[in-house]
Amino acid sequence: MRRQFDLQLKELHNQLVEMGALIENAINSAVRALIHQNIEEAEQAIAFDAEVDKKEKEIESLCLRLLCQQQPVASDLRLISAALKMITDMERIGDQSADISEITKLMAGQPYIKKLEHIPQMAEATIKMVTESIDAFVHRDLALAQSVVDYDDVVDNLFDKVKEELIALISEDAKNGSQAMDLIMIAKYFERIGDHATNIAEWVIFSITGERQSDELKSK
Repeated sequence: MRRQFDLQLKELHNQLVEMGALIENAINSAVRALIHQNIEEAEQAIAFDAEVDKKEKEIESLCLRLLCQQQPVASDLRLISAALKMITDMERIGDQSADISEITKLMAGQPYIKKLEHIPQMAEATIKMVTESIDAFVHRDLALAQSVVDYDDVVDNLFDKVKEELIALISEDAKNGSQAMDLIMIAKYFERIGDHATNIAEWVIFSITGERQSDELKSK
């Protein structure tokens, strides 16, 4: 019985890695579409969102089978419960990558009011966070999960820089306002992706330790 359970857990790990890869592809497509103003890339990112949604349902079904058929003990129960929470955040990341691409499509053909610098850096940082949070879950790596939580400050700082620069451009010329607001919204979506990656890492920590960092912070 335990051997069957371990095989199903391995399948859960593999499915989560696959979902993580889909999310990475979605973010990569979204940022390439933005940088190159490429509508085809934007459509690709939107298409990845549908695949992410499908993968979420597959993993949810697997988790429910594990809960119903195997009656897991405390540590295994935490792991499966964490996976269920993680895929919700992962699905939202797919949604936000698609949202970024929808805005990119609206801006297609318009010259950018400034060179894109910090937004691609935000994308790179969020991909790192997503990848490492999934790796932390698969390898039960508490230190790696904590490093993802700490790295969210990098994304937040980049968002502040983007916002400050674009607000300054609006102040210089009101005609910059429409596109500047679109770019601020895109940066905000990347900032939210970082938050979701942080949530994933916190659920990894919970699956290992039984404690939620955000709950600890609320109690202080």
